[in-house]
Amino acid sequence: MRTRYSLSIYLTGAVAARAGDEMSGPALMLAGFALSGSMTEASSLLASITISAAIGGPMLGTLLDRAGCPGRLLAAAMVMYAVGLMVILTGLGRLPLQVTLAVAVLTGLLGPALSGGWTAQLPGVASDDSLPRANVLDAMTFSVASLAGPALAGTVAQAMGARTSVIVSAMLIVLALPAAWLLPRRPGRVPGPRPTLLISDLAAGLRVIAAKPSLARATLTSVISCTAQGMLTACVPLLGARVLGGPGRGALLLSGVAISALMANAVLARFPRVITPDTIIWASALVQAAALALAASGRPVALIAAVLIAGLGEGPQLAALFAIRHRESPEHLRGQIFTTGASVKLSGFALGAAVAGPAMTWSLPGTLATASCMALLGALAFFAVPSPAPGDAAGDCEDLLCPEGSQAGGRDRFS
Repeated sequence: MRTRYSLSIYLTGAVAARAGDEMSGPALMLAGFALSGSMTEASSLLASITISAAIGGPMLGTLLDRAGCPGRLLAAAMVMYAVGLMVILTGLGRLPLQVTLAVAVLTGLLGPALSGGWTAQLPGVASDDSLPRANVLDAMTFSVASLAGPALAGTVAQAMGARTSVIVSAMLIVLALPAAWLLPRRPGRVPGPRPTLLISDLAAGLRVIAAKPSLARATLTSVISCTAQGMLTACVPLLGARVLGGPGRGALLLSGVAISALMANAVLARFPRVITPDTIIWASALVQAAALALAASGRPVALIAAVLIAGLGEGPQLAALFAIRHRESPEHLRGQIFTTGASVKLSGFALGAAVAGPAMTWSLPGTLATASCMALLGALAFFAVPSPAPGDAAGDCEDLLCPEGSQAGGRDRFS
């Protein structure tokens, strides 16, 4: 099966799906801002489509882990997400805001399918020998998508209107459907699990995240960092309008973050043993805190420098988080741990976006300064979780291509 489904097909689908996902948030926010003129309503729309991921992620991951054909379940989730985007777009300006936000919440339940749910399928695509390289390439698709998505959102919104930007984001997700549908089957899986078994597996995945110190501290720091990132994203249209001359140009700032994140990960992949993933998690939060503090100055040159510095923190942090998840996840719970991790990060992002909307009416620099403090809190939170025992495998791993566990013969993990 692996010979028929190539890594290039997987990566092509991953880039398309994730670019559509990365485009959808800024596109919806720009559409909401264009129709209402209110940053509070625009940020509420972004928050609504991400906040419900905390509920949808764990359940989706459990179903993917138990599915004999996970690709078909993944494809179905992607279709429903794309349809949800179109329903939200149709409702903007026609339906009461509360109804549109409710549709966004329902759509957001499927958001983790485009991030953690996709990455969890990689071990079924790549052979043991090619998995380290495949992991690096898969992690870099997030940076490529983060670069292309917001850039497309801003460019299409400027050229053809914010509504068209939402349509293009849904089209990108649809383009990834064949690659998802054809993902290799898992042998020996029995479809249609009984509810009691589903609930049992759901609890087991959450227990793994809470019980493993390296996984728990990495998850906590990344969620708090993602809250700060959500605040920055919500500020982007207003930053564009005040500093760069247009709300659509503000979305291009997110592409600047993605460019530096991609470059940082390329260097990190070239020298994977320089810093341990656990160290990268908290150090990158400090880098993001410094970037957000610089962005609060409100000067064009400082703002551009700030987004480039932010990417130097965001890119390596994401790669390190993937490395830790793969290292710590049991095989039968990998999908759930990835989607659960993605869902709580998305919820943190949504919280940040929701807080930033009203805060910007008070002070845009003050909101960015608050985001900087939030990222700093994320770095400090890393040390609030007790360190792993001296003999723990997590402490023995010294690079981002770390084998799972401490056995020399274990598979290398990165994504």
